[in-house]
Amino acid sequence: STNALMEQLYLKYQQKPWTETLKLVHFCMDKPLRCPVRNAPDSPLLSCMEKIQRTLNAKSLFSVMNRLESLSKQKGLNSHVSPSGTACYITSDMFYIEVQLEKDGEVIDAKLAHIGEAPVICDDLVQHLRMKNYDAFGKILEDLSNLYQIPGNSETKAKGYLALQSLEKDLYSMSLLDRTQDVNRVTEVLHGKVGHLVPRTGGTPMNIEFYITPYQILEAELNPGSQVCGTKLVVTVEGTDKLHKLPLSPLLVDSQAGEGSNPTFLPLTDELSMDLSAYFLLKFHQPIPLSSSSIEEIQRLTGMLQLFLRLRIQIAGLKLAPLYELIVQSTLKEKCSEDLFTCKSCFFVSLPDCPKHCYFINKDSEKSDLSGALVSKIPFTHPKCVPGIIEILRHQMAYNSLISSCVSEKHINEDDSELLYFEVVPHKNTSFSVFFLHPVKENLACVVIDVITSREVQCSLHLNPQDSTLNSSDGFISRAVKRCMSVPVVMRAIFRNAVKVEDDS
Repeated sequence: STNALMEQLYLKYQQKPWTETLKLVHFCMDKPLRCPVRNAPDSPLLSCMEKIQRTLNAKSLFSVMNRLESLSKQKGLNSHVSPSGTACYITSDMFYIEVQLEKDGEVIDAKLAHIGEAPVICDDLVQHLRMKNYDAFGKILEDLSNLYQIPGNSETKAKGYLALQSLEKDLYSMSLLDRTQDVNRVTEVLHGKVGHLVPRTGGTPMNIEFYITPYQILEAELNPGSQVCGTKLVVTVEGTDKLHKLPLSPLLVDSQAGEGSNPTFLPLTDELSMDLSAYFLLKFHQPIPLSSSSIEEIQRLTGMLQLFLRLRIQIAGLKLAPLYELIVQSTLKEKCSEDLFTCKSCFFVSLPDCPKHCYFINKDSEKSDLSGALVSKIPFTHPKCVPGIIEILRHQMAYNSLISSCVSEKHINEDDSELLYFEVVPHKNTSFSVFFLHPVKENLACVVIDVITSREVQCSLHLNPQDSTLNSSDGFISRAVKRCMSVPVVMRAIFRNAVKVEDDS
């Protein structure tokens, strides 16, 4: 019986020290050394060891080494300990990481070396290890391994890494175009050719911050030193089943071109490029809703129509879905810790010194340009595509921000206080209308908001000719929208101006 078997095992090992039992467990784990846990769901031993390692707080040299070895196996990498017992080497065919430890388990430093390169101390790896943030350290191991997931031998994989380095140099040079000495981060994010660019350091890939909302800017100003970040992209390379011509050296001709000028690139000759089974990627940390028209613009810009269609455009069981439904779904996922029914289209928004707003978002869309997809990555093969992609994404994010400002986790009215009702109705491309009852009369009024670009918004107020003015010009509404990028805040301003007119009369 099971009880009898467990009793025999207990009697057999009760006299042996715990260290010998650990050695036996590690010996049993050596067989699937090159098989990551994610590819072996039927490996209960590895799964249990991973849970134990997560629970235990690695405080000694022995426990830290065990944690590093376990992480290496999970990510499909090799590891071994130096003869001195104070250094752990995590290796693959293309790179290795050397972690130096004190005898009490404290991390001295961590070095990374790609094939053909000298080891370099990586502050991000050191920081994660010292803080015992093994999840972040494991994510870096995974990102490093993914750099070389290109079909071919070691030489071909090394060429793919060289292509990524060339792209990164060109993007960094483009980030310096039109840049003044006193430029701040927010200006770079909203106006820079490639946004606010942070170069790759050690195991952390290059990332681009390309859009930030006014409320995020205000939060950063009110909380100096806080880590308030806008929407970011990660720059990387990925293997594919088709050949693409990728540059093996930087192509930007002059990084100090005149203000407002377009970057100039060298032609992609055979000497400067190579056909590889790979492409460059801009990857989102979280998939974002893109309209079908935005997707088509990116496809034309990159010249990779078929490839983009075959990418992981993640939509819940559908190829395309109504764009507003996707925006609501993404906003609820970001704002709420628990799942809500994304089919909800009525939301209650509370603002200071104002009756509660009720927004009905009309998600019904029969037009193709009002459909969209949740996009997680964008493929391209030439650095010249990036500034154009960034502008398209900024435009989309500005539009999404306005729609999402009407979405709240409160979809049930919890009190009987006075309500102001609004309906958000999509138009073509990136424009929409907000309908509401005239504050004084009983007729409908409407504000049309047209997002021309991420930096230009045009608004127009439409009233019944017989109704009184609301004391809000089109210019006032446009400036208010650009300043806050929030529909509820703009509607509150319109109603306040209307009340002033009524009081004066």
